[in-house]
Amino acid sequence: MNISEPVQKHIRLHTPFNDQKPGTSGLRKSSNYFTQPHYLESFIEAIFQTLPGVIGGTLVLGGDGRYGNQRAIDVILRMASAHGLSHVIATTGGILSTPAASHLIRRHDAIGGIILSASHNPGGPHGDFGVKVNGANGGPASESLTDEIYKCTQRLDGYKTLESVALPLDKPGNHRIGNMTVEVIDGVDDYICLMQRLFDFDRISALLRNDFPIVFDAMHAVTGQYAKRLFEECLDAPLGTVLNGVPLEDF
Repeated sequence: MNISEPVQKHIRLHTPFNDQKPGTSGLRKSSNYFTQPHYLESFIEAIFQTLPGVIGGTLVLGGDGRYGNQRAIDVILRMASAHGLSHVIATTGGILSTPAASHLIRRHDAIGGIILSASHNPGGPHGDFGVKVNGANGGPASESLTDEIYKCTQRLDGYKTLESVALPLDKPGNHRIGNMTVEVIDGVDDYICLMQRLFDFDRISALLRNDFPIVFDAMHAVTGQYAKRLFEECLDAPLGTVLNGVPLEDF
């Protein structure tokens, strides 16, 4: 699918934000905070100005499905194209767990990943939102990198983006925004393959069939679709083993 020819824009900032210092798990604020004009864009601009290998690079992008996830993905995709990335790997529905993102980064030799999550913090319009940066090794960004991102946010005078329609994420497929390819994949498949290489599924499945009932409560968070595929489809656990398995914006 080709998105209509986008227009590149440079949005000016009157004053840089001074409160975007990431912690060990990224930048976390209330959902309302991230809806401030230019707030998310400012932090993403600092990431793209600081992360090594952006021009011509590959980025992994997804989140835990909380409120603001889809909007943030749209913002990041348009900004990624404006900054010269050649390839972004996104996931259906924008759903991607942190361990699965780490695996995708390493598998595709990406320059890193942006994971939209505030971990265990509640989601929703009155909950929290977060932006985490992972490096090329799949792990959380180093303190030196997050320090550089923070310094960049303090001196920004604007950010680059493209004016383009939102990209559909409802099913796998390839798209283009400007000169950048966006590959939408099933966010669970690669992670399941990794688990099958690490664990003996035949023995685990035999255990579950041999009068060893379990219940997994995903609490409507990102792990639900991974757990349903693993337990109920791959390991033959009874249907209903996974409770609250559909990710919700306000889990």
